[in-house]
Amino acid sequence: MPLIQVKSSVTAPEKEVVESLLTTLSAHLAKHLGKPESYVMTALESDVPMTFSGTFDPVCYVEVKSIGNMSAAQTKAMSQDFCRILNEKLGVPSNRIYIEFADAKGYMWGWDSRTFG
Repeated sequence: MPLIQVKSSVTAPEKEVVESLLTTLSAHLAKHLGKPESYVMTALESDVPMTFSGTFDPVCYVEVKSIGNMSAAQTKAMSQDFCRILNEKLGVPSNRIYIEFADAKGYMWGWDSRTFG
């Protein structure tokens, strides 16, 4: 059930850019967590009014959630990778990207009329 959700102040990119971003994030998240990509969900919300450091320059807030325990090494590697991808695809500098990592308990995540715990 890994999820990566991106909120950004950038103007909505072309459909091809959005699809490339989301499929790239999906594959990379599955690889980082060692989970099947068939369970990975990605989302992008653009044109979100946001400030960071007191300015309206391009910015992203990213949430990464997964059942289990993400290690410090995993979150560090994901932070580097996802900041690079968001910079390449959306043009947001890595120092204007916050990423929140959250472990979820299986019984707190539903899917297909049941939970994972």
